[in-house]
Amino acid sequence: MGFRRGFLSAIGLAVALLSCTVAAREAPPLPNAQALALVRQIMAEQRIPGLQIAVIRDGRVVLSENLGYANVENRVPVTAATLFPINSATKSFTAVAVMQLVEAGKVELDAPISRYLDDLPEAWRDLRVRQLLAHTSGLPDIVGPDGLIGGGDEAAAWRAVAALPLEAHPGERFAYNQTNYGLLARIIVKQTGRPYEQFLAERQFAAVGMPRTAFGDSYDLVPNAATIYSLSPRGTLAKDDADRLSHWFYDIPYSLWSGGGLQTTAEELSRWLMALSAGRMVGDDALRRMWTPERLNSGAPGDWGLGWPVLRSAPVREVAGIGGARAAFIVYPDEGLAVVVLTNLAGANPQRFIPRIAALYRELASPSR
Repeated sequence: MGFRRGFLSAIGLAVALLSCTVAAREAPPLPNAQALALVRQIMAEQRIPGLQIAVIRDGRVVLSENLGYANVENRVPVTAATLFPINSATKSFTAVAVMQLVEAGKVELDAPISRYLDDLPEAWRDLRVRQLLAHTSGLPDIVGPDGLIGGGDEAAAWRAVAALPLEAHPGERFAYNQTNYGLLARIIVKQTGRPYEQFLAERQFAAVGMPRTAFGDSYDLVPNAATIYSLSPRGTLAKDDADRLSHWFYDIPYSLWSGGGLQTTAEELSRWLMALSAGRMVGDDALRRMWTPERLNSGAPGDWGLGWPVLRSAPVREVAGIGGARAAFIVYPDEGLAVVVLTNLAGANPQRFIPRIAALYRELASPSR
């Protein structure tokens, strides 16, 4: 009897091993080589100095590469430790922070913001928290074509924007602006009793393993930060003015860090995305709200969910973080796929070529569940 059991166990093990071997033989190889070839081609075509890419499939990173130069003039290569600004993609992190407070019972999405903030202009008092997150508040923008409005410092800019009328009836239309996220940072501070950046560091960066991620802009001394470049003409008399690489400076005031102040790496951003998708940051309902277009008063869908641009709702969802025309991540939740591309060229617009990278992996991604 013992011999029979041992014999059958051996047969079972052999069948299992054979099945695994066949499955491994039949599993298509990951298209990492094609993806890297495509990225190198795009870098050459667009003259992108430096880039980080990460591809997440079914809850794990299957591609992570660092290419080119973090600083061209000193020939400093991009490494896994190089920090890239993600600018407006920071809004996705702010949205997660707000949803964490919603789940803790400290914020209500449909509450008027006057419940949490004092000294608001009368026209702002009845705006809803969700309208700030989705850019449907109708608020005027604190940032104009030349930077902060008001002609002075941050305090002057806030006084200037508070004196302006609403640009649309709340909920009437989508209109992207930075005032919304400056107010959300104030709500986070008021409801947690901690600085905005500290709350994110504790509840998100430390929770998922993002020790290098930091806040700052071109004027801040951020270790390992990539130098940002542009190919835009500067209007000089130099004969190569329209075709030369030059430094690109950007300014993110402290009160607007919540809308665009983060610097991070593709590796750390991948950890955050995997934790978020796995329900380790917020629950399923919060994730659904963030990744579903907010409805306008007319019933039509807006361009954003809560803190996230929604590129497509059906048949397969695509949501994104896009910042500074040089950094982006696109998540395909129903396919278990996400692609992160961070660059140091203003105007690289990786959100435009990420779908080409994703297409190489989409057939291998998990079916809709």
